[in-house]
Amino acid sequence: MSSQGSRASNKITDDELNALVVKLQALLPQLNHGRHGRVSSSTTKVVKETCSYIRRLQKEVDDLGERLSQCLDSMDISSSDVEILTNLLHH
Repeated sequence: MSSQGSRASNKITDDELNALVVKLQALLPQLNHGRHGRVSSSTTKVVKETCSYIRRLQKEVDDLGERLSQCLDSMDISSSDVEILTNLLHH
């Protein structure tokens, strides 16, 4: 198979892209109000909102991790218990 034929098979069609955007849009709380599986927002808006949502989630994870760390520091637990908790949280 030629290199050009291989690249062509990796290209995504407009319909496939639209289907992926609809799925992504459904995962975003602020954008999942579209009707009947149609893209009610532009692809650019969905991608921007996705990036923003991921940043908010990452900040929330970081904040919760910091709060957990503070709680663990204030508790009288052994280092092996801390390690067990840490391992559980990473799964």
